[in-house]
Amino acid sequence: MVMLWSLFTGAAAFIKTFPQLFATRLGVGIGEAGYSPGGTAMISAMYPPEKRARMMGLWNASIPLGSAIGVGLGGVIASAWSWKHAFGLVAIPGFIIGVLFFFFARDYKTVKLEKTATATRAARKMRFADIAAEFLKKPSLLLVYFGFAGNTFLTSAFLTWLPSYFVRTQGMAAGSAGLKASSIMLLAIIGAPLGGYLVDAWRKKNISARPLFSGLASILSAALWVISLAFLTGTVQYIAMMLAAVSTLLYLAGAAAATQDVVHPGLWAVSYSLCVVIQNLLGSSTGPIIVGALSDKYGLSAAMMTVPAASVLAGMLFLLATIWYRRDLEKVDKVKVEMES
Repeated sequence: MVMLWSLFTGAAAFIKTFPQLFATRLGVGIGEAGYSPGGTAMISAMYPPEKRARMMGLWNASIPLGSAIGVGLGGVIASAWSWKHAFGLVAIPGFIIGVLFFFFARDYKTVKLEKTATATRAARKMRFADIAAEFLKKPSLLLVYFGFAGNTFLTSAFLTWLPSYFVRTQGMAAGSAGLKASSIMLLAIIGAPLGGYLVDAWRKKNISARPLFSGLASILSAALWVISLAFLTGTVQYIAMMLAAVSTLLYLAGAAAATQDVVHPGLWAVSYSLCVVIQNLLGSSTGPIIVGALSDKYGLSAAMMTVPAASVLAGMLFLLATIWYRRDLEKVDKVKVEMES
């Protein structure tokens, strides 16, 4: 998947029409969407459950870091040569890393899809109904999926519109506004690993800490964004927005680990793939569009004030997931997962 999205990124250096550009970006999206489930499942296999959120947090810190480096490096290359050179050159590191996967990445052995033996039944192969039940009969899992969508609505909306907000409300030049917005959202790199560390520490005392922490963190994030947008200006607002950005990804590690905790190990990748589909269909793809539509009608400042409501909704969904999480956890078949040599 890394090689796939790198190839499509590089192909954008040779496009001549908008449909061609659209096709290359579609290819990048396919690669990214396929990478997340596989990578999440590999991390779930490599580390014990008590460290799962911590490692998910470290892994997901790469998203804001890579985004910031890519935007900055792409801008420098585009300014020095052209935007086509930017697409071509930033594709090279990804392709090299994709090749290295085949030599250094350790996968886990494919887990058999079977119900384990109990005192009252013998082990048997999972039927389609059993597989469907892993997802449809786990309320905590479904609530976590939709909680993800609420928070990705917020992040995608702010990533898209925060530079324009600074241009329109503070009269900043586009370049300076983009740099300010990037510096704020880059601090999300702190939130993912910090959240993972905190939630794993809390889990030692409360088994339901992952959805509970995700819910509280989401509501905290919404509160900090509302305070920043509604009551503050200038330097104080900038500092508050940086704190809000840190809090924005505090939920991520615990929520991502929860998508793995309550399903059969042979379905780890499928579970996160469903999460990716839901969060992108309902969150990432709708956030920028809805804020844009509200901005046209009421102004960008008013539109931005509505965004934290999505994170409040996400928080409520995560907190509801806490009610069923322990029970859903107890339903999971205990299967030994082995790493390849």
